[in-house]
Amino acid sequence: MVFLPQEVIAKKRDGEKLTEKEIKNFIDGFTHGSVSNAQAAAFAMAIFFQQMDIEERVALTKAMRDSGSILDWSDLDGPAVDKHSTGGVGDNVSLMLAPILAACNVFVPMISGRGLGHTGGTLDKFDAIPGYTATPDNELFRNTVREVGCAIIGQTDDLAPADRALYALRDVTATVENISLITASILAKKLAAGLDVLVLDVKVGSGAFMKTTDEALGLANSLVQVANGAGVKTGAVLTDMNEPLASAAGNGVEVRNAVDFLTGKALDPRLRHVTLELAAQALVMAERAPTHEGAWKQAEAALTSGAALEKFAMMVSALGGPVDFVEKMDAYLPDAPIIRDVFAPQSGKVTAIDTKNVGMAVVALGGGRRMPTDKIDHAVGFDHLAAIGSKVDKKIPLARLHARDETSATEAEQRLIQAYRFDSDMQKNPIIVQTIMPDEI
Repeated sequence: MVFLPQEVIAKKRDGEKLTEKEIKNFIDGFTHGSVSNAQAAAFAMAIFFQQMDIEERVALTKAMRDSGSILDWSDLDGPAVDKHSTGGVGDNVSLMLAPILAACNVFVPMISGRGLGHTGGTLDKFDAIPGYTATPDNELFRNTVREVGCAIIGQTDDLAPADRALYALRDVTATVENISLITASILAKKLAAGLDVLVLDVKVGSGAFMKTTDEALGLANSLVQVANGAGVKTGAVLTDMNEPLASAAGNGVEVRNAVDFLTGKALDPRLRHVTLELAAQALVMAERAPTHEGAWKQAEAALTSGAALEKFAMMVSALGGPVDFVEKMDAYLPDAPIIRDVFAPQSGKVTAIDTKNVGMAVVALGGGRRMPTDKIDHAVGFDHLAAIGSKVDKKIPLARLHARDETSATEAEQRLIQAYRFDSDMQKNPIIVQTIMPDEI
């Protein structure tokens, strides 16, 4: 029977369940041009209003995964493991997690993205390192993973191209905010990376896309069920984003924060907890440790022994960065012309933070994009950010500002001050909200 895309659109529009074959035919047609952009946009709108059940989401994810190349890591002497974060402020976990896992004898072909809205992007952080190649050819990528144990790069054009094209349509047709489409979009790229294990960091709070625990839990359950249904062992950790995760927000400043973390010079406690929790969950799923406690200790040993730092340095060098980057970090990372402390208008204890507005203050400095074509300023941002519960006064600042010019510095300073609260009941949220492992679904 001849495939007619309008029949699939009408069926989903009317709330009926699509078959795996119908979904595959539609995505194949969209990838190869027999389904128009208008039809794909109508398909997305039908899903937006009618949702998809888990079986349909699995089928959509697999169809988009299969629209391009699928990486094969079967030649590695160990499992291929990756992490995905739904995005936050001061979230530089990937920079430490990948080398920690590599030091624990798993392989991490981490395909990351750039900043979106108020949230920072891992690739934008690595662009602050001179020479680092975020889009290497396949041979360099594979060799780095094989020889170092980890490589953090960007998505190549041949991985899940249907997702990239469909997302562009969703972005301009008001169909982004849909759990079925979000699930398939996130997982299509990860599944195309040929993973054995995936751990998800689903953020919840004022600096996350999912503001409430119920929203985050809905997304996490969808992602875990669909990824496992598509053949990748996957778990999720819901983590708090009601304050910046690291004490730094910006690109170069977050790289510096990550290196200080790996050297042991300065370890933000919440950041350490999230990083080791994600590492432990990944190691248990990868069968590198029989228990969560044992996996945590293994990851902690990789960090404190310097083994993870060594892996990070090797990865940076292998992908074109300076061979002495760790030793001479300050000589390589860009400095902003204006560096000064930001003080609160009153003395007291920090009781709450509007974390999204901290992220927007970084965007105002030029550390994020207002338009997709904007260039990132890797020198700007904040460090020494005060956490909830911290005392501030005329001598103890809220943060240290790194700015390109006085105009952006003034705006960002005002935004940062407005993001902090001192006059409400303090609520220090647990950093780990909930975990969902494959055997729990």
